[in-house]
Amino acid sequence: MNKQILDNILKLHAMFLNSEKGGEKANLTGANLSGVDLTKANLYWANLSKANLYWANLSGAYLLGANLTKADLTKADLSGANLSGANLSGASLSGASLINTILTE
Repeated sequence: MNKQILDNILKLHAMFLNSEKGGEKANLTGANLSGVDLTKANLYWANLSKANLYWANLSGAYLLGANLTKADLTKADLSGANLSGANLSGASLSGASLINTILTE
């Protein structure tokens, strides 16, 4: 996925989370985010189902309540990320770094 497009989606998502006019919930269903740096990204409630997050850096990311159904998180860095309430059904976490990852509230 193009960095400019991703940055715009994240900006609109932040606006959505702040109840700002024009904001919209991030829908990254099936997006190719392989190797993308999403360090400390706020993806609260985002839809990342079937997304390719292979080798993505999600360290410190806020993924509370995110939909990660069937997402490929192989070798992703999830260290320090908050995944409380996230749907990880069918997600691949093979080789992912889960050091200090929060999985429950």
